[in-house]
Amino acid sequence: MWRDSFRLQLFCLLMAVLAVVVLVHNFFQLEHLDDDTVSGSNWITENNVQHSLLQTTKTTRKPYCGYTQQSLSKREQAEQESLLGAIQWPKPPDGKIAFAQSTDPTHSDFVIVKPSRFFKVGDQLEVLIRMKDFQGKPKQYGGDYLQARIHSPGLKAGAAGRIVDCHNGLYKVFFTLLWPGEVKVSVSLVHPSEAIQVLLRLREERPDRVYFKSSFKSGRYSETTECNVCLPGGLPVCNFTDLYTGEPWFCYKPRKLSCASRISHAKGGYLKGLLTQEESLFFQSDVNIKRPILSSGPDSVIVKPKAFTDSTSMGRAEDPTASPSGYYYEDQWRSRTRWIHNFNKSDDITECLKGKVIHLFGDSTIRQWFEYLTAFVPDLVEFNLGSPKNVGPFMSVDLKHNILLKFRCHGPPIRFSTVFSSELRYIANELNSIVGGRNTVIAITIWSHFSTFPVEVYIRRLRNIRRAIIQLLDRSPKTSIVIRTANVQELGPEVSLFNSDWYSLQLDSVMRKMFSGIAVNFVDAWEMSLAHYSPHNLHPNEIIVKNQIDAFLSYVCPLQT
Repeated sequence: MWRDSFRLQLFCLLMAVLAVVVLVHNFFQLEHLDDDTVSGSNWITENNVQHSLLQTTKTTRKPYCGYTQQSLSKREQAEQESLLGAIQWPKPPDGKIAFAQSTDPTHSDFVIVKPSRFFKVGDQLEVLIRMKDFQGKPKQYGGDYLQARIHSPGLKAGAAGRIVDCHNGLYKVFFTLLWPGEVKVSVSLVHPSEAIQVLLRLREERPDRVYFKSSFKSGRYSETTECNVCLPGGLPVCNFTDLYTGEPWFCYKPRKLSCASRISHAKGGYLKGLLTQEESLFFQSDVNIKRPILSSGPDSVIVKPKAFTDSTSMGRAEDPTASPSGYYYEDQWRSRTRWIHNFNKSDDITECLKGKVIHLFGDSTIRQWFEYLTAFVPDLVEFNLGSPKNVGPFMSVDLKHNILLKFRCHGPPIRFSTVFSSELRYIANELNSIVGGRNTVIAITIWSHFSTFPVEVYIRRLRNIRRAIIQLLDRSPKTSIVIRTANVQELGPEVSLFNSDWYSLQLDSVMRKMFSGIAVNFVDAWEMSLAHYSPHNLHPNEIIVKNQIDAFLSYVCPLQT
């Protein structure tokens, strides 16, 4: 009998050991997701839906790929639906709109409401825009994407306007008059409403229109395969999903090499032939992309000074969500909600950053901050890390004043040239490794490289970053955190399909909502690029970057008033 009992105990022991071995094996696989291959047929596609056991979002739109069916809490789910609802764009009537019936900026016009009335600094100026098609007929629906600003070239002054779509072919623009003198109104059609519908379709149906690649190498043998947030099924893939954030990333598995042999990531290219012949008519540089709309009457007003107003306090607003958030005067950006100090001398910047570690996370638009500070401050010397040009990571050091300045690009998707696999880091994970404190400064921007994906992909990324920020501020509340917003850029037919200002506007709106209410500050790069007289550029010129740096440093070292 004792032998039977011994055998039973031995059997149980063996089963327990086997269970531990299986558990360890599974854990090892989890820790080395890049060694796993996943059959593409396991993904959810539009025609072959495989239901997940996890709670999924309630959006009525088709998931473009299975792993976007995230497990969300009720609060996260409600927030996502609210964010998607907030950026819904007006649609043209049902049915196909011919090019001749689409919006024509040349036939369209604007009028200043009561242009001859007495205006003084602080007043509101109202402008009415009337849209017409290529046959000169008034449009009967909205949905056009417009940009508008007021400016005084002689004063190097400018500010953005607030546009209201009346959904009937008419638009109202409201400007706050913030300086005295002659103030001119400029309005541009960025995209007609018919083009916006094409951009919407591409965002939902063709997230693969920018593709990426990774190199795998072992000894002298190497292979390169395609990568993306989502890959078509049918071939085995390497699963590089991040363990901590759950951010998905996949590459097709090399034929002969293991997934663990990946050495680099890079932008692959842009797909061609995305539009039908009719759709391509909505994207013509000299016809309907960022084309001016002219006034049918006066296009300027005379603004009188406000009595007893100091020029440095013109247009000051108490509301932190005031529109516009700021304006240019004599080429200097003036926030309407806080004082901005002009760091015109390198010694002023050195004094502000003395003893601090500054982390810059994001894309090439925040890399401009690293480049500006390193070039402008003599004692801040770049330390050669051997990183690829324009990719990073980069680091500059001022040993005399104990300043450390660092730049690192965000994790994929990122359209940079070769990034070493070991340097692919997610911002949330980097934030989790920072102790923080009064001498820690963090600046983040993340937007441009997400423009080709459904907005849920961006919301997921921001949710991870926000969670990491909240945890960092909880353990180190004196950490200074600044968010740089998106900015406008030059557009052509091709760029519009991948990086349109409309895509950027949508992402920027989501980002501002998701980071509102927590202890971060914003540098409004959007209005700073829109209000300036310089041509729009993905990488704004130096005077705009200088004003961004002034705003950034004014948060780090606020004026004692």
